[in-house]
Amino acid sequence: MKKYKIAVIPGDGTGPEVVREGLKVLQAAAQKFGFPYESVSFDFGGERYLRTQEVLPPSAIKELRTFDAIYLGAIGHPDVKPGILETGILLKIRFDLDQYINLRPVQLYDERFCPLKDKKPEDIDFVVIRENSEGLYKGMGEFKDKNTPQEVATQISYNTHRGVERCVRYAFEYAQKKRKRKKLTLCGKTNVLTYAFDLWERTFQAVAKEYPGVTTDYAHVDATTMWMVKNPEWFDVVVTDNMFGDIITDLGAMIQGGMGIAAGGNINPQGVSMFEPIGGSAPKYTGQNVINPLAAICALGMMLEELGELEAALRVEEAVKTVVRTKLKDLSAGRMGYSTSEVGDLVVRLL
Repeated sequence: MKKYKIAVIPGDGTGPEVVREGLKVLQAAAQKFGFPYESVSFDFGGERYLRTQEVLPPSAIKELRTFDAIYLGAIGHPDVKPGILETGILLKIRFDLDQYINLRPVQLYDERFCPLKDKKPEDIDFVVIRENSEGLYKGMGEFKDKNTPQEVATQISYNTHRGVERCVRYAFEYAQKKRKRKKLTLCGKTNVLTYAFDLWERTFQAVAKEYPGVTTDYAHVDATTMWMVKNPEWFDVVVTDNMFGDIITDLGAMIQGGMGIAAGGNINPQGVSMFEPIGGSAPKYTGQNVINPLAAICALGMMLEELGELEAALRVEEAVKTVVRTKLKDLSAGRMGYSTSEVGDLVVRLL
């Protein structure tokens, strides 16, 4: 039986607290479903940077390649200028390990926590597949005449046929194999971004011919945000570029109940993938034992599914659903009715 090697990056702020609960659930799941694993913790984050002035050691990426998956808490420190840690850790890992898919399930577990009127769990159940290695996040651009009245700043959205095609193909495969409705929506802005989304649209249409069982449609990104609020039940799987995906997945988190329940995966289907809660480090709650760990636990469930431990992944998800529906008063930090560690214990007991 394979022994999984899990790299753990607790990170900053409340990251170590939610990772602690996720690892508690991992241990319980491994015992119940009989799979061996070992975890190795890495201190990448703000405290290490402030101590050493080094974001990642030179050997970090090479070492991370030897693991089966990466489990991340949060990156972001109030004493470190924004962008240093995010670029030097998160983006570097995503790019260097070619985690070209960002996978974001958007699922409402309990209508009490949905800000949309009269929407129920069956109305909010879709997945956003975001291209994770190109676009505006590639960091291509320049300043001209910086700090003068004539200053010009350019930021390039870099899209390749290879990058777009593999993301679109992953989305079609996902819709065909994992979704009952088998519907895929391309989210873009073809009327304004006439180069980048011309490539996206042509690629989408070409790949669609190979998947006749998948229903397709298209929506501008501004229309997508409107329909996610008014008629979220229209969506099943949404595929989009890096920037638009970043924006609409945060909207998705809000309609599913907030950042406390929102998890994501940075996927390399042929390599090492990384799983994380998407809510950030929330430094103002650090050390108070009040942060909601369910997003981190959901991320752990996604990791188990990607590793092939499907029964364990399903049971983790069902346990989280039960905790949300029967135990919690709120999904926000400090309002749950339970502490961070108590919520982790509830999930473990339900396994």
